[in-house]
Amino acid sequence: MCRIFTDLFAYLWRLEHAVVMSVIEVAPLEHIRRERSSVKWTRFPADVLPLFVAEMDYPLAPQIVATLVQRVQASDTGYLDGPGPLAPVFTQFALQRWGWQVDPSHVHLATDVSVGIVEALRLAVPAGGRVAITPPVYPPFYELVEEAAASVLETPLIELADSWALDLAGLERSFATGVAAFLLCNPHNPHGIVWERSTLEALARLAAQYDVFVISDEIHAPLTHPGTTFTPFAPLALAAGARAVTVTSASKGWNIAGLKCALVIAADDATNELLNRLPEEVACRTSILGLHANIAAFGCTDWLDTAIDHIVANDSLLAELLYEHLPAVIYHRPRASYLAWLDLRQLGLGDNPYQRILNDARVALNNGESFGLGGVGFARLNLACSPDTLREAVARIAALVARVQAASAAFPTAAAG
Repeated sequence: MCRIFTDLFAYLWRLEHAVVMSVIEVAPLEHIRRERSSVKWTRFPADVLPLFVAEMDYPLAPQIVATLVQRVQASDTGYLDGPGPLAPVFTQFALQRWGWQVDPSHVHLATDVSVGIVEALRLAVPAGGRVAITPPVYPPFYELVEEAAASVLETPLIELADSWALDLAGLERSFATGVAAFLLCNPHNPHGIVWERSTLEALARLAAQYDVFVISDEIHAPLTHPGTTFTPFAPLALAAGARAVTVTSASKGWNIAGLKCALVIAADDATNELLNRLPEEVACRTSILGLHANIAAFGCTDWLDTAIDHIVANDSLLAELLYEHLPAVIYHRPRASYLAWLDLRQLGLGDNPYQRILNDARVALNNGESFGLGGVGFARLNLACSPDTLREAVARIAALVARVQAASAAFPTAAAG
């Protein structure tokens, strides 16, 4: 009889789990704001729609919640000295998801991807050395290079009609000047670009030719959209003879950034020897709860796939809403991540549309200017929210644009900003 009840309980749990995974229910904004204390929900007043920080509104995967509860109940809240069981779990995920064969001994810990980047730069770049980046790009790249006592060399992306591309010729010129390292954003943030394999192969050859150390930030790779193929950089670097590390984490794909755990992965044996020189404190400062949450995350791809389905649906919805209500906006649609890159330069909102939208429409985006060269007049929007939040945000911005246009018509000599 006991076995019957045990089997019934297991069946009901699986059934409930399947229902949870088929649809991710997003709570009303008022409820989320009451329950959460992260910067996304505390930086601005309650009347502002928060669509800026790269953090999902979705509830955590049940497997991650259960793992965290189990670890706390076991009083397993001490220090770490290495990736332990996380290395083989990530290795399996990378092989199944991308066909990338990772050597578990090449996997190292860091508190988060930013720390991983800084520590890798400290090992590979001499004080005062130069690091190439490709703006518009993730704004902390500038700060991380400075933290590593190096300087930034900007090689901007090339803006095309409806997309952006790496300027490989420009990068070669930069590399030829003696650049020590290159920060690759793969997929690229804020555009959501998943770089073609041929592009990455050409980059790897350049890095090998000029002996440039490449750090590939692949934190958004798990969020690659269906129909798009993500290519890890490390295998291409290995084939080309380039030195490279990959920094990644489950933090974006499964919304666990606050749990503080990331991976730094050497592409080759020589680079792995370099990473073996990481200070002991780099691993020690990583959260043991974050490590176990990453293990659970990389093992529950069902939740990830469902989250991606919601993001892709919101991407399509946003495109429709902009076409109908804000046709002047050019939407560079992502192929990975939940970040939308919007060209707002034709809205008539002045030189800083981000600020005008925040002040007058009460919608908080990310200011494109902070992403570096080429970002002025753009904004980044977070798609990992409910469809109703997107509808409200577009409605507010459209109403603001209508007011500005009406004022401009009434007073044609007045400045729009």
